[in-house]
Amino acid sequence: MGIHSTLAQYPFLLGLLSFIVGAILMPYIVSTAKKHNLIARTNTRTSHQGAVPNIGGLAIFFSFMIAYFLFSMYNLDFKEKFIIVGLCVMWLVGFYDDMAEFSSKTKLVGELLVGVLLIVGANVRFTHFHDFWGVGEISDWVSYFFSFFIFIFIINAINLIDGVDGLAAGLGMVICMTFAVYFQWAETIPLSMMAYTLVGALAIFFLYNVYGGKKKIFMGDSGSLLLGYIIYIFVVKFCEMNAYDELGSSTFLLMKSAPVFALCLLAIPLCDVVRVVMTRLKQGKSPFKADKKHVHHLLLSCQLSHKQVTFLLMGVNVGFVILGWSLRKLKIGVALSIFTIIVCVAFFILCHQVNCRARHREKKH
Repeated sequence: MGIHSTLAQYPFLLGLLSFIVGAILMPYIVSTAKKHNLIARTNTRTSHQGAVPNIGGLAIFFSFMIAYFLFSMYNLDFKEKFIIVGLCVMWLVGFYDDMAEFSSKTKLVGELLVGVLLIVGANVRFTHFHDFWGVGEISDWVSYFFSFFIFIFIINAINLIDGVDGLAAGLGMVICMTFAVYFQWAETIPLSMMAYTLVGALAIFFLYNVYGGKKKIFMGDSGSLLLGYIIYIFVVKFCEMNAYDELGSSTFLLMKSAPVFALCLLAIPLCDVVRVVMTRLKQGKSPFKADKKHVHHLLLSCQLSHKQVTFLLMGVNVGFVILGWSLRKLKIGVALSIFTIIVCVAFFILCHQVNCRARHREKKH
């Protein structure tokens, strides 16, 4: 049995390969970043101290690309090659933003350009609403508009959740591992390979980011935008294969409420963005103005450490995965209603705890 057939049979081995590649690259990337002063800038959202390199996305990018395309030998057709071009451009947008700090408008233009490559060029888009409100297949114009909206939403939600050590990478590992296992069960091996490879690349970064000490490194926008880009691909492929019953006779894997399962996987970053934007608008502030109102900031205000916040939210994310799996056979409207109620209750409890802690500190002073 050759290496490529072995990897096709055991796609999780690509995760180990990308982890090893990352372990080899990471020390050189950290030392190079410090040598050339490629460090994270402080702003109104940051909570770190000291000079920490912010090009962890470079390690994630090369760990993923080397392991996946060198060892998997996955043959891409013409349209799928746009996925790789878009991936590279997305990483470059994030990398230059880390170096020069684009304005929000410039960054959005770059994201839309990448969206054209992925959604139009590679045709990675939503074409079905899963009979939500009786709507099945949708027109091309609705498909493109909806796909661009979700694309921008996901990549910026992942970007904004990257506020404490290991959080974006930790949530990314939970999300990608779930997709990796599902795609493997569904015998969609190329996607399973891609997901496992990204898990491995994120895992070595996670160790340096959370436990690196003097070798600590941040993901940067180059990493978070790349992560959001690939997660969008997984979400579309997952929803589409369930919409058109591409799972053969596997009723175990077929999901009537596939979009709700995807929402459960991304519940923390997506719902956090919605909550923060609504709060800013209610207060008459710009929805793009940076602040410390995200869910990880609220948990930090409860005197939790970065590690505690990260592992707590990773645990909550696993809980949402279980919730999504338990709702998979329900009609999408029913599943979405249950999901919405649980999310609202969870955020109400969190905000109540934060307010109680704040009042307690005021009484002490």
